[in-house]
Amino acid sequence: RLVESGGGLVQPGESLRLSCAVSGLSSETAMLGWFRQAPGKEREGISCISVSGGSTFYRNSVKGRFTISWDNAQNTMYLQMNSLKPEDTGTYYCAKDSSFPTVETMCTVPQLIPSWGQGAQVTVAS
Repeated sequence: RLVESGGGLVQPGESLRLSCAVSGLSSETAMLGWFRQAPGKEREGISCISVSGGSTFYRNSVKGRFTISWDNAQNTMYLQMNSLKPEDTGTYYCAKDSSFPTVETMCTVPQLIPSWGQGAQVTVAS
């Protein structure tokens, strides 16, 4: 099960931190990721992380602004989002999977991910 929280309405340049409480994570090869879906657009990968080794992948548009992390003790994944822009607006979903070879693969083929959290709305507007 995946439960996102932390969304909201912020102005450009401000920050938000999303959280994803993860349960049922049994595989050491599991990967987790954050995905975004803007109105009228397909869901896209924002950032993905491997649970065991900490490998990460970021979409080019968020590099240097967003940071993904995994707290194994809390079974929670985070996405720290700084310097937010209007184009970051969308519903953010977290996902888990153990079948992808790399975090980049997981982030670039979201259509292959079978289950998702309920989503958290992020709106960046002045």
